Amino acid sequence: MLALVPPIAALTNQPFYVDLVRRMMIFAIAAVSLDLILGYGGMVSFGHAAYLGIGAYAVGIPAFHGIENGWLQWGLAITASALAALVIGAISLRTSGVSFIMITLAFAQMLYYLGISLETYGGDNGMRLAGRSRFGGLVDLREPTVFYYVVLAILIVFLAFGSRLVASRFGMVVRAAKSNEPRARAIGFSPLPYKLTAFVIAGSGGGLAGALLANQTEYLTPDFMHWTRSGEIMFMVILGGMGTLFGPVIGADHSRADPDPGRALREARPVRPAGRRRGARWLSLCSRSAASASASAGCWRATGSTST
Repeated sequence: MLALVPPIAALTNQPFYVDLVRRMMIFAIAAVSLDLILGYGGMVSFGHAAYLGIGAYAVGIPAFHGIENGWLQWGLAITASALAALVIGAISLRTSGVSFIMITLAFAQMLYYLGISLETYGGDNGMRLAGRSRFGGLVDLREPTVFYYVVLAILIVFLAFGSRLVASRFGMVVRAAKSNEPRARAIGFSPLPYKLTAFVIAGSGGGLAGALLANQTEYLTPDFMHWTRSGEIMFMVILGGMGTLFGPVIGADHSRADPDPGRALREARPVRPAGRRRGARWLSLCSRSAASASASAGCWRATGSTST
């Protein structure tokens, strides 16, 4: 079906859909990379957008200095993201639960503010990409259809790689650690190296998605690394179904097709308790798409009881 989008768009004179579906597939790659650690490994990383930004800047900074070789740019994006994931994972994986979430979020925000401080490369305003990555030969990313099929091929390869990885012995250990880490240790496996390797692989995939996104938008900004972007990617995984490789693809398609995917979360307004406790803010995150009806009702009841 995805392979038929460019010819159908050409027949109907609607080239916009080639750009839209290509953007969906780029975010699908980022979502699948997160799902490898979130869905299969139980690692709730709230800083996955950091790798998206690293990959984008690995394309933008060399292009700013006149280096447009795609092999070099994309290789740098994957390598830099993998190294960042190695450092972040080596620290954060020694914790669990809320501590793990907050440490990954903190690292992502550190990188976000680092991007803002790079005034040479646009700072907070970002910068235009000097030119799309060049590979020579038949692969010319300036041609929308060629770029589309390059992204589609990368998505297919990444899904195939993820499928093999999850079904391998390595993937079984990661899943076993998610289910019961003490038992995984008891049968002779040390979960930390496996989880760290999965974390690095996920970061590499996020960096590759960032390189593609920079070529897609021909613009890069520190907002690529903001925590809200991490939330969007996590929302795609949850929407499509954690622990399934094709679920995040579907989630990314639905999320990117909606021009305002965060609308449901913003509709849940903060509720301020009346009386002398007006200074306390209660943020209700009973999302229609992420919580069951009973959980939502319980959350609103808790908020309501506090107000009274």
